Amino acid sequence: MNIPVTIRNASTLLLTFALASSAFAQKPMMEAPKGFDQPVAGIAAGRIDSISYTSKTVGTVRKALVYTPPGYSKKKKYPVLYLLHGIGGDEKEWLKGGRPQVILDNLYAAGKLKPMLVVMPNGRAMTDERAVGNIYGPDKVAAFANFEKDLLTDLIPYIEKHYPALTTRENRALAGLSMGGGQSLNFGLGNLDKFAWVGGFSSAPNTRQPEQLVPDPAKAKKLLKLLWISCGDQDGLLPVSQRTHDYLYQNNVPHVYYLEPGGHDFKVWKNGLYMFSQQLFKPVDVAALPTYTVLGAPAATNVRNAKYPQILPDNRAVFRLKAPGLQKAQLDLGRKYDMVKDSAGTWTVTTDTLSRGLHYYSLILDGLPIADPASDTFYGMGRMASGIEIPGRGTSFYALRDVPHGEVRERRFYSKVTNSWRRFFVYTPPGYDADPAAKYPVLYLLHGGGEDETGWAKQGKTDLILDNLLADKKAKPMLVVMLDGNMGGPGGLAGFGEPTLKRFEDELKQTVLPMVETNYRVAPGASNRALAGLSMGGLQTLYAGMKNTDMFQYLGVFSSGFFANNTALSDPQYAFMKANAGTINTNLKQLWLSMGGPEDIAYANNKTMRAKMDELGIKYVYSEYPGGHTWPVWRHDLYLFAQRLF
Repeated sequence: MNIPVTIRNASTLLLTFALASSAFAQKPMMEAPKGFDQPVAGIAAGRIDSISYTSKTVGTVRKALVYTPPGYSKKKKYPVLYLLHGIGGDEKEWLKGGRPQVILDNLYAAGKLKPMLVVMPNGRAMTDERAVGNIYGPDKVAAFANFEKDLLTDLIPYIEKHYPALTTRENRALAGLSMGGGQSLNFGLGNLDKFAWVGGFSSAPNTRQPEQLVPDPAKAKKLLKLLWISCGDQDGLLPVSQRTHDYLYQNNVPHVYYLEPGGHDFKVWKNGLYMFSQQLFKPVDVAALPTYTVLGAPAATNVRNAKYPQILPDNRAVFRLKAPGLQKAQLDLGRKYDMVKDSAGTWTVTTDTLSRGLHYYSLILDGLPIADPASDTFYGMGRMASGIEIPGRGTSFYALRDVPHGEVRERRFYSKVTNSWRRFFVYTPPGYDADPAAKYPVLYLLHGGGEDETGWAKQGKTDLILDNLLADKKAKPMLVVMLDGNMGGPGGLAGFGEPTLKRFEDELKQTVLPMVETNYRVAPGASNRALAGLSMGGLQTLYAGMKNTDMFQYLGVFSSGFFANNTALSDPQYAFMKANAGTINTNLKQLWLSMGGPEDIAYANNKTMRAKMDELGIKYVYSEYPGGHTWPVWRHDLYLFAQRLF
């Protein structure tokens, strides 16, 4: 039997869409298939009409296009998608560059679309609405903002009067590209009583700041059916979408953050329409929203211009390395992942969802562990290692904000205790150099085992935490001296005992304090000194701090405690506390103990130590923040502890 070519092509394409539809029921497609925007003979087609409506907002008669779906009937009621163009376009831009009628017809033929009306208006609400002259002129930019009133008070009422449109907010969607993407986010999120479905494709700088877009996250979470944000990875406007996503993620507002290969063009926008339109006016699986993306965002810890590692919206991470000569590649992220090589010699792996915060990792290439050249490196695990920062909620206290910033300074010194050159880092608060008469209290801050003096300065984000606290007037201006707690010797737990702790105490008292108080403007006395540390640094704080409460009136112990199974170390410390409980309680204004919850590896030691302190009558304050033995916990510890100082 001879089948006409056009019918055979139609059958092939429809089979592609049918298979895609079947796959969609099991696992959502992440991109439009080839041919999604090409006309297919033999399928039912919708219709595009041009309409004119009276705009009281502008004082003229304005035009728009309306797409009615295949099988359209005035006896049925339809939801409506309002689809907006960019700054250089008009109501015909989507029609000319995006072929929305073709995309939608093909989706209907594949059974993947809820029947809807699609209205394409002119978003430039001014008397001369043509895209002529200086399209970036102030009057034309203002006209795009003015379209909000035209849309709400003129166009929507016209559509709902002349078409069988459903008129509830649950049956209205608003989406657009570039300038229209910004309009969609601004108008849609600003009028949640009118729209329940909102999409921004490559949204332009007219997009309001996230705090203005969603001032009430709880309300948005309750009223939105779907919020879609998409952009190409090579688009210069990507930061607009990224900042919106970051805010929504921090505030737990469900949404899609869809990144794909591409720039600021119709390749990206057509795919956005294809993906977004399929979700409209149907039940939404909120839990699946973070999976809708092709690409992830480059990690904040990547070196300049490195595209990988990438972090997907659900906090899975994608690692990629081009090394065609390798026989085997693995990712060591605490757990080892096997990487898979493609025909071009590129190795890729996608992890499980990762917990928030900084994760040290290595690439194992034919058995050799190396640092990833695409990622920043950190001193951790006793060596230099790559690191990837996984975003988390509740981390705004160390976000980079437009506030006055202090400085982190490096100081080298010779230690007669270790007979070697050493260094520390010093955070000086904003304005430190402006007033030569001002003197400051000092927090001496210690890292954990396997790390060094760069830990708090780099992994710990000390400067950002203090900058934000000072800007919010939640802490007093202070110096923070970040020390190297590695005192030589064999290292590790086997080499950690009373002699090592004593060496730290000696260097602190004999070398570091005099160096700091000679070279920086320091307020004198114990009331202006604090000592704190995490893990190993917590033990050093306990040892040196408890023995010198005449020198330090504030002690912070993060994720630490004397070893419950090492009585040779702990018993003398408890004996000292017992003999000096009165002095300790009198001298200390704050003994602050904190843990990362039961999953913290030091939890049992700290619990045993607290019970012993209770028995001895040592006063302390206890805080617990979930997250285990990790940097997010210690950053939060510093955030809370610094507010209690001086």
